Amino acid sequence: MAKLTKKQKEALSKYDPSQQYSLADASSIVKDITTTKFDASVDLDIRLGVDPRKADQMVRGVVALPHGTGKDVKVLVLCTPEKEEEAKEAGADYVGLDDYIAKIEGGWTDVDVIITMPNVMAKVGRLGRVLGPRGLMPNPKSGTVTLNVGQAVKEVKAGKIDFKVDKFGIIHASVGKVSFGPEQIQDNVRELIATISKLKPASSKGTYFKSIHLSSTMSPGIDIDKGSIQGI
Repeated sequence: MAKLTKKQKEALSKYDPSQQYSLADASSIVKDITTTKFDASVDLDIRLGVDPRKADQMVRGVVALPHGTGKDVKVLVLCTPEKEEEAKEAGADYVGLDDYIAKIEGGWTDVDVIITMPNVMAKVGRLGRVLGPRGLMPNPKSGTVTLNVGQAVKEVKAGKIDFKVDKFGIIHASVGKVSFGPEQIQDNVRELIATISKLKPASSKGTYFKSIHLSSTMSPGIDIDKGSIQGI
């Protein structure tokens, strides 16, 4: 067994990893057990009772977190010239088309979200090999392929996130920062879970929410009592 560091021992002295905690308690504990010097992200891991290999059990969606993610999201808008000013006014960090497509083909991916338009997807589509593995490929289902690029930029900047179940049936999502108050973390968690609950596939049988864990960057995970979250 690997030897625990001083910080790991300190974290484990503040909670019992074998115990389940209410969402309210977990939202406070995650702040107490975080020892990073930077403002760490608070993440939620939700294991669902679905089989992602089956197309009709793929859970994917978007949610606008009430308090945002706390991150300064870098947005690239790939659009035609007449939409460039709209994208810039909405707060996009990078705006263009062919020049940025060339940069991405050269390996540049220093953005968090890419928004584009249906009429340029033929050009953007060839970037799938670079953007796909990084989760950056624009998708109509996530609202990142749209004619209303300005509104899309504003929503992403305000805290709209895209989530998707992975091949193990788990959804990983950032729900804030350690600097958030416990109530803000709780509000964001509830909003995300409520959205996922509405997306339950009709073909999914048995327990839908199998387990929920809250953690921060480099902190241990806290097992949340599902009964403490209304609607599960």
